[in-house]
Amino acid sequence: MTRKRAIALSYDEQHVAPIVVAKGEGAVAERIIEKAKQYDVPVYEDETLAVMLGQLQLNETIPEELYKVVAEVFAFIYQVEKKVEER
Repeated sequence: MTRKRAIALSYDEQHVAPIVVAKGEGAVAERIIEKAKQYDVPVYEDETLAVMLGQLQLNETIPEELYKVVAEVFAFIYQVEKKVEER
């Protein structure tokens, strides 16, 4: 069984691309996921992406080669939030 990992990203207009704002494995990952759920932040599960993003440092901008896949994640989050707002 693989150990659970979580990476939290943030994006605003001040940055060129999303940045890593939290990351962890095991119990730390569980706490990140719990906090996300507590604040109604959608959770997107992709182990391969989590491994790649986990190699970045906190407050580091994601590399250009991950822009497309992270854009897909943000599109997923937007769709989830839109469905929630419609309810």
